[in-house]
Amino acid sequence: MNQPLQDRLNQIYDKVQSEEFLQGQGLGNEIAFWIFDYHPKHELQVREHLSFLVSQLGKKNPNMKVASINLLEVMRDYLASRNFLEKACAMQVAKGDTALLKALSGPMHMDKFAPFLMEQTQAADQDVIFLHGIGSVWPVLRAHNLLNKLHALLGHKPVVLFYPGHYNGQSLTLFNQIPSKNYYRAFTLVPRA
Repeated sequence: MNQPLQDRLNQIYDKVQSEEFLQGQGLGNEIAFWIFDYHPKHELQVREHLSFLVSQLGKKNPNMKVASINLLEVMRDYLASRNFLEKACAMQVAKGDTALLKALSGPMHMDKFAPFLMEQTQAADQDVIFLHGIGSVWPVLRAHNLLNKLHALLGHKPVVLFYPGHYNGQSLTLFNQIPSKNYYRAFTLVPRA
């Protein structure tokens, strides 16, 4: 276990229950989107803690509705609902990753995928939304594209993206190696030391 990361993870519980967080107070009328970034090698520790966090929030604050959204599962369900999952798997085997990525660019456009995510997870009815699994769906799904689209659909509802990489307050670098080359405005949930 990585203790500095665990110390940061332990701060999330109090943070997401605070009125300031839930009401988006102190954000200067900006979006209530947050990013918890971490080194990709700690993915399993973060997943385990996220599961624990959601369980604890449910036990100690049963009135708080929390959606923990695994983006890989939602993408799988979305492609299956469009009868594209098996075709996509077959295409990847037959033609490779580049052909699959090109074929998925239309079906996985955020104008189509984000509304499905909203409906599937009932995101609009939740108090807090945790998004995770972005590393599992890259490059088909890009974090900044998803967050931009969700902002239009969710407004000031608090959303936390658990991000296996680095966020410097303006841009995302997936796996600490792949810069997004796009500016994104969100807040750091718990800063790194």
